[in-house]
Amino acid sequence: MNWFIADAWAQADAGGQGSPYVTLIMLAGMFAVFWFLLIRPQQKRAKEHKAMVDTLAKGDEVVTGGGVLGRITHVGPTYVTVEIADKIEIKVQRPAIQAVLPKGSLKAAND
Repeated sequence: MNWFIADAWAQADAGGQGSPYVTLIMLAGMFAVFWFLLIRPQQKRAKEHKAMVDTLAKGDEVVTGGGVLGRITHVGPTYVTVEIADKIEIKVQRPAIQAVLPKGSLKAAND
């Protein structure tokens, strides 16, 4: 016998683990939370980015994934040509376009 801590005795008949339905409901709840907080927003962003890339047109002012600002001069099926300065053009893959800027943004950035 221990003088400072009372002895702990395990219950001999605890009634088992409980209902398996509770475990199933908890797993389903955790999956639902995971779906709505992580997977669904990522799919929504990917869908929006794909729609933006599909609607690229000549003359659009864009930002690439590397942070390069420019104006699209040619649109191909997999690449776009972006003019980053006067008579200086680079080719980038279409998915590398991060965002389309409002018209006049490049002029404001150069001032």
